[in-house]
Amino acid sequence: MPFSSYVGGNIRRGGGGGGAGTTWAQSLLPSFAAKSKLPSRKSRRRTALINFLFTNFFTIALTISLLFLLITFLHFGIPKPLSSPFKPKSKSSFRVLKPRKTIPRKPQNDKGAVLGAVVDITTKGLYDKIEFLDVDGGPWKQGWKVSYKGNEWDTEKLKVFVMPHSHNDPGWKLTVDEYYERQSRHILDTIVETLSKDGRRRFIWEEMSYLERWWRDAAEDKRESFTNLLKNGQLEIVGGGWVMNDEANSHYFAIIEQIAEGNMWLNDTIGVVPKNSWAIDPFGYSATMAYLLRRMGFENMLIQRTHMRVHGFYYEMCPWGLHPVETSLENVQERAQTLLDQYRKKSTLYRTNTLLVPLGDDFRYISVDEAEAQFRNYQKLFDYINSNPSLNAEVKFGTLEEYFQTVHEEADRINYSRPGEAGSGQIGGFPSLSGDFFTYSDRQQDYWSGYYVSRPFFKAVDRVLEQTLRATEMMMALLLGYCQRVQCEKLATGFGYKLTAARRNLALFQHHDGVTGTAKDHVVRDYGIRMHTSLHDLQIFMSKAIEVLLGIHHEKSDHNPSQFEAEQVRSKYDVQPCP
Repeated sequence: MPFSSYVGGNIRRGGGGGGAGTTWAQSLLPSFAAKSKLPSRKSRRRTALINFLFTNFFTIALTISLLFLLITFLHFGIPKPLSSPFKPKSKSSFRVLKPRKTIPRKPQNDKGAVLGAVVDITTKGLYDKIEFLDVDGGPWKQGWKVSYKGNEWDTEKLKVFVMPHSHNDPGWKLTVDEYYERQSRHILDTIVETLSKDGRRRFIWEEMSYLERWWRDAAEDKRESFTNLLKNGQLEIVGGGWVMNDEANSHYFAIIEQIAEGNMWLNDTIGVVPKNSWAIDPFGYSATMAYLLRRMGFENMLIQRTHMRVHGFYYEMCPWGLHPVETSLENVQERAQTLLDQYRKKSTLYRTNTLLVPLGDDFRYISVDEAEAQFRNYQKLFDYINSNPSLNAEVKFGTLEEYFQTVHEEADRINYSRPGEAGSGQIGGFPSLSGDFFTYSDRQQDYWSGYYVSRPFFKAVDRVLEQTLRATEMMMALLLGYCQRVQCEKLATGFGYKLTAARRNLALFQHHDGVTGTAKDHVVRDYGIRMHTSLHDLQIFMSKAIEVLLGIHHEKSDHNPSQFEAEQVRSKYDVQPCP
């Protein structure tokens, strides 16, 4: 009803006090003397305008709002979605690598079923053929003897990429915090300093759990140097996951979460999208992991820990336990030839003449002195090999991207396919493989299978945290997507940092020394406390979210946390839940 109709002569029901003629308008508006003549034409027009405005108030307001929104879009453009509303993007952000390609799905037949893949090798068939003999293979007690004729590289030069790296476990003998303070932060400082001295030097980094913390602590000049190394290709981020996850115990949801958490932070903060996966330490490899990486858009992957009879060969006996000797003019020829001999032997295990040689170990390159010694000595050996054309070899430091790019280029030039081979479908000249690489064994029939069931309590907590995190994410989506009240957005925004912490604590436990149970007791305790804290936070959030969605309000003085509680509550990180 228009507001002016109340100002007319309608009598208020149950009127009194002022007489039967007292109106509702007269009880609110100042009294005035009644005029004997009718309102003027101007007054009637004003009244009609007022009637129209108040009758169509909401329609007019909505039209004006939409018009203003349209003008805003035309002027500023449509805003992009925020992938992480709690972490502002750095001013020095840049995109080093192209976004990952969309991977097409397999073709379907007329009935809609996915056609079965034809593969050249299955791991089951491979294991059926291998004689699992415990032959002494030198320092690592594995492998077989490899030899070469010497003319294998007459037409195609041997190209060797030596790749410096440092494997940083986010918890093993020490907790993730202890490792960071004592080793990992110094390794990242060393990388920035030593690579900046020589453009020929290379390095790769995998664990975002350490890089994220180092980035927060690092000065602006170190951040800038780090990004410059990424730009010019001296430094490559591989995998980009929060950790290097286990592939036997981790659920696929947790694997996706940990990779997404690391990659989203990396892209939001530095603008890098990795396309090469690096998994050198998990105790065996699953076919699921390869599938997930492919669906995520990764183009290449590298694995290492397969059964000793699958990949090993005899290395020359090395002077174990002795300190390295500086390479000099007097010994460079002998050392370079010995090193090249090993590279040639290893290259015979592959189809192409492009070889990758990792150069690193757990928590290496911790000091500038160590890094300088490695880079300086190897560069002398490389210079000698490269300066002798008769050796038919080119050796240099390289990243994973440089190696795979060279492999692809060589495969495009030379057809390495064999008769009757189906191939991989992704790159020509290589066989396709199906299956997994379990159970891993590294020497003397030592099979790594105990970690499938070790520390079952914490494996169970991991699954509970997974399902609780997923439920929380859905509740967050309801708050932000469907609830239009201010309380909904306020609760969701205020809880954002705890949700991020929960994702990272779950991701941290997927580390191949976390969910596997292979870490020290105090490290597992640290994992457990982190998961318990996040589980408690998520349960409180969901309880409050239900109240907000249902419109239940509490007084500020009311300290009761919620009318809704979790079905099971844990009082400590290491106790069974109570109903």
